[in-house]
Amino acid sequence: MLTRRHFVISTGALFSAPLPTILLAGPTSDKSKWDIWDVQVTPANYDPATSNPWGLHRRFLPQRVEANAGLVPGDIHVDAVARYLYHIGTDGTAMRYGVAIARGNLYEPGTYNIRWKTKWPTWTPTAAMVERDPNLYGNLSEGVDAGPKNPLGSRALYLFVGNRDTYLRIHGSPNPESIGGRASSGCVRMVMAHINGLYENVNAGSTAFLYAAEKGVTAQS
Repeated sequence: MLTRRHFVISTGALFSAPLPTILLAGPTSDKSKWDIWDVQVTPANYDPATSNPWGLHRRFLPQRVEANAGLVPGDIHVDAVARYLYHIGTDGTAMRYGVAIARGNLYEPGTYNIRWKTKWPTWTPTAAMVERDPNLYGNLSEGVDAGPKNPLGSRALYLFVGNRDTYLRIHGSPNPESIGGRASSGCVRMVMAHINGLYENVNAGSTAFLYAAEKGVTAQS
């Protein structure tokens, strides 16, 4: 027989118990596959200065060059006209890489803080991207799992202004043929094998300078 006291306790327990949380599954990065993916995106017998299965112009292959005087070691400078990224060394030199930049007016020159970096990132298009290109991004609004076909590729450097995430990235790309052109929705793209090498030498907290691009002209060899 249920007493009033039993009913009150049971009812209290019902309403005081935490309700189950419904978690929406987001994109994931399977860490157990990272090494496998790295092998997939790295040419056999890889030599950064000469390996070129992507058919890039030779000037877009990684090269060590003399750096301008007075630049801070560790910082990144993106020459958007020539489509070069320079990572400044401690010995008066810089590693230079070929890049692609954003198409049209989506490229945002400025000074950014590399707040953090990650291997094999997941990716979710911003609301602005979905609104701007619904046919391209609408079906991806829930995000894309990490992997060689992910738009951010194998590595990503996240660009901030103060504490604000700009949603701009320096990242690898599954479309190496775009290097030297204007292709992205705001980010700076690199060949995945190239950014894998850069990534190991970039520290969070470094500064990235993205310089202004020319208007409507594709960089020439």
